[in-house]
Formats: sequence, C-alpha cells, structure tokens
Amino acid sequence: MRIVIGVGGNAIAPRGRPNTVADQRAQIRQACGPLLDAAAENELVITHGNGPQVGMLALQRDPDGNQPLPLDVLGAETQGMIGYLIETELRNEMTRRARALTKQQRAEVHREGETVRSGSGQRLVTTVLTLAEVALDDPAFQNPTKPVGPIYTPEEAEKLAAEHGWTFADDGGHPRRVVPSPRPRRIIQVDSTKQLLAAGHIVICTGGGGIPIARDPRGFYVGVEAVLDKDASSALFASELKADVLVMATDADAVMLDWGTPQARPLRTATVAELEKIDFAAGSMGPKVQAGCDFVRRHHGRAVIGRLSDLEHLLDGSAGTTIC
Repeated sequence: MRIVIGVGGNAIAPRGRPNTVADQRAQIRQACGPLLDAAAENELVITHGNGPQVGMLALQRDPDGNQPLPLDVLGAETQGMIGYLIETELRNEMTRRARALTKQQRAEVHREGETVRSGSGQRLVTTVLTLAEVALDDPAFQNPTKPVGPIYTPEEAEKLAAEHGWTFADDGGHPRRVVPSPRPRRIIQVDSTKQLLAAGHIVICTGGGGIPIARDPRGFYVGVEAVLDKDASSALFASELKADVLVMATDADAVMLDWGTPQARPLRTATVAELEKIDFAAGSMGPKVQAGCDFVRRHHGRAVIGRLSDLEHLLDGSAGTTIC
C-alpha cells in the first residue's frame, strides 16, 4: 500500500515536557519503530506538525534584534529541523535492527537481495522541503485560529500583543498566540515525492502543513504569514499522491463520541455522511475528522485516526477510528 502518516507537532514536543532538541529527538525515537514496521511492506510518506516548534522560533529576533522572522521562513526552518531529527532517528533505528540480526539472517537477507523489507536492513530516507500554495484572499487571514508556541501569562500576552501585533486566544485557561491558517490549495512537490517513492525512498515531507506561499497579482510566489494545518495538508497531499491510507496520529485511542461525559465511547468505523452530522470540537478532533473526510471524499481511500503506537492495528482496521 501507499501510506501517508501524519505525526502531530505536539507528539514531538508534548505539553508539560521541556521543549529541547534532546527531548524532541527522544520522542521521535519512540515513533520510529512503528514507522519502520509500516515501511517494511509499504510505500511510506511521513508528514508532521510544527505548532510548538514554529512558535518557539518566533520568539527569536532578526539579526538587528528587532522583529521576529516571517512565519513562512520559520516554517522552512522547522521543516528542516524536524525532518532532520526524524530522518536521523529512522536511520539509527535501521542500524539497531541490522545489528540485531544474526550472521545467518544477514546472509539470508543479502542472498535474497532484500533491503529492509523485513524492517532490518537499510532503506533510502529523504526529507523534502515542501511548499504549500494558499490563496491571498482566504478569509483565514482575517481570523487567526492556529495555536503556535508556548502558553503565556495574561501580562506577557498583553505585552507581546502590543509589541508585535500578535493575536492571542485561550488555550486550556492560558493565553496562547494564534496565527492565520488558510486552507492549502496545492502541494508543490507531489511529482518529486512520487518519483522518490518509486525509487524505494521513505519520504518525510509537508512538515508543518507545508511552507505557506501564494501567488501575487503578477503570478510570482511570495511567502505568507501563516501556519497551515498539518492534517488538512496531509489529506490534500495523500489525495494527490493517490495514497491507499491516510493515518492521522494523535494522543487519543480513537475519535470519541460524547467526549468529556460519562457516556464517552470510541467511534470505530464511520462514513463521511455519518461524521458530517456530528459536531466535533474545532480545537481537538474537529480538524482531523474534517481532513479524513476530505481525503475519503476526494480519493475514496481510507482514513484512520488513533495512536501511533497502535499503527499496525490502525492499518488493519482493528484500532482507532476508520473513515470510509
């Protein structure tokens, strides 16, 4: 199968943990086992979020110590940073698996001319700097909703809003910066990714939903002040790649009905029509459910929402929520 797996930015930098490179690397290391298992018999594309990371980088200043760098540039920086961490940890996991083989097993793998189809040898891994095109007249530019960076005290938020014109919204009882998140219209590197998959690469791309760009009135590309939704971009990208399965990894076992009540229960399988009748919270499962429905509607593939640690069972339909 051709599989697209989206790993959230909060999964790489969980709340309540130090947002250091060492900690993010440790989180990614835990995810690499399931990812390599999925790649053993399938074509694999890994996408990822960048909300915590891009918000932290936005606290930096330009070389003159004045304004923060533009969000499109920070999106490119986080793509490179997180893609580098994922790629190196995937390669390290492959090395650990190769060293765990006995001499006889290594000889058998070599004799059969296999490369990590058993998950135990070396695969090609490539990180792609990915652009995502949006429309300059998207109404999201007038209604910032995408949370980025850390939480603040009300006093800190008020000061930053005055200094930089930032918009803040409540996130779990604390102010957090929110930025525009326009809808992605096109992922630029689709053909490049198809060629890499055909050549046997595991591809890491569309980080942070893609670097946000738009065409100006003359038809030239320009960066825009936005952070795209990773799930929406992953769904669009998976459709354009004609993927068989889109997996949206989260920190919940499945989509829950009546969330937050004693009647809460997992939704295991649902059609697009059934899900469109249910109101999911915009700040939690709403974007993932919408992205899954968009993918199924566009391409008639299968979308799954659940824990990355359950990946094997997400793919065979025995865990998480399947949208079909």
